[in-house]
Amino acid sequence: MIKSMTGFGRSEITVHDRKFSVELKSVNHRYLDVNIRMPKALNFFDSAIRQELKKYISRGKVDVFITYENLGEATSTVRYNKELAAEYLAYLEQMSKEFGLENDIRVSSLSKYPDVFVMEENDVDEEELWKDLQTAIDSACDTFVKTRITEGEHLRDDLIQKLDHMAELVSFIEERSPKIIEEYRSKIDARVREILGDNTVDEGRLLTEVTIFADKICVDEEIVRLKSHIDTVKKELGGGENIGRKLDFLAQELNREANTILSKSTDLEIANCGIELKTEIEKVREQIQNIE
Repeated sequence: MIKSMTGFGRSEITVHDRKFSVELKSVNHRYLDVNIRMPKALNFFDSAIRQELKKYISRGKVDVFITYENLGEATSTVRYNKELAAEYLAYLEQMSKEFGLENDIRVSSLSKYPDVFVMEENDVDEEELWKDLQTAIDSACDTFVKTRITEGEHLRDDLIQKLDHMAELVSFIEERSPKIIEEYRSKIDARVREILGDNTVDEGRLLTEVTIFADKICVDEEIVRLKSHIDTVKKELGGGENIGRKLDFLAQELNREANTILSKSTDLEIANCGIELKTEIEKVREQIQNIE
């Protein structure tokens, strides 16, 4: 099944007194570009998070928002550095005696000296923390992938309709092309007879002129390739994943063949049909840009 590169997923879980919220948003991008915003406490898992996302996503610009809250015991504690405080106090008393100054030190002021009180992070079971975070990520990714699949199905249906219309245009060009040669032969024959009057027309010369014209406007190869590319795109849309790049290449080839037909065309009907064909190919190309 095909997937769109546009998607959204969100999950919120509480496990082991930890609350996680994970949100994913994505838009089109040529490659996989992941931007993660999360608390500093989870920065250690940046690489693991990216590897986990690759299990679900191969292309697209993805923004990931993660929030984390510890609902259990405090994650940090205050430690009183008694030895350092005593050393500060001893030096202050020494300064008071040496300079004859009043020692006005108070507990409130001593506590503000560097490192008298320090915050220490409690030990965290990183393996357990990762498993809980991974569960939240996987849950969000499941929802995210479902939205991509749903959008991908809509894209497929729309593309199939456009491809069917393109096939009709190619069939018209295929049917119209031989008629142009006959019309050209009749026009040349009539023109020559008008000029020569009752004189006999040189059939050999006329045949040569028609043959040169037919070779110049021949689009048989282009038609064969267009049909083949259209069938291939339909086949790819019928199954398989991660087909966006291949479809993009096929769209370029379709456009190349349509351009060649237009450059060879001397017939207004085929020219108009070729322009419409190019328009449809461009619409298909734009839609293909949305496929993963």
